[in-house]
Amino acid sequence: MKKILLLFTHPKYEFSRANKALLQNIPEMDGLTFHDLYERYPDFNIDIDAEKELLKQHDIIVWHHPFYWYSCPPLMKQWIDLVLEFGWAYGPGGNALEGKWCFNAITTGSSLQNYCQDGMHQCSFHEFLKPFEQTAKLCGMHYLPPFAVMGTVQMDAKDLAQYEVQYRKLLHFLQHTDSLIQPEQLAFLNEAVALIQS
Repeated sequence: MKKILLLFTHPKYEFSRANKALLQNIPEMDGLTFHDLYERYPDFNIDIDAEKELLKQHDIIVWHHPFYWYSCPPLMKQWIDLVLEFGWAYGPGGNALEGKWCFNAITTGSSLQNYCQDGMHQCSFHEFLKPFEQTAKLCGMHYLPPFAVMGTVQMDAKDLAQYEVQYRKLLHFLQHTDSLIQPEQLAFLNEAVALIQS
């Protein structure tokens, strides 16, 4: 069974209906380490060595965060900047993360229809994720399509609960499969859940 490190970053988690629903039962999953960066580092003083050790112990890395201004919250950006060091995560001798799987799990208030050339955001959702994709690839990781919960402002508790079930099933599936899910096969990991269920 693959071990999952879920790096959760939300500066206002107590106000997030979507993330509370998504994470309702996730932290108790076998083989999964739930790591809340804002809870662990409220002063932004990241223990780089401890974070590296966590990364080494896990096979799948999940960057779970809300979509803040087309990116992640500042603590996750700082985590990426400080922990994924030259000579350790990339560059000469930097192969500590090579072969691990990585993906974004994202919540956003805006719907998918707004992420297109003619939409409010004028770019596709995947274009905004390119920096994450390139970061993972530079570190030798396999970057999977994102798991996304979009249009959260219009969802009720029942809708959000369905996404929690999808998310849990997806993580369980990834723990027990050896088959990589390639971006050209699926646009979103959400679609993989339908394949699992069929």
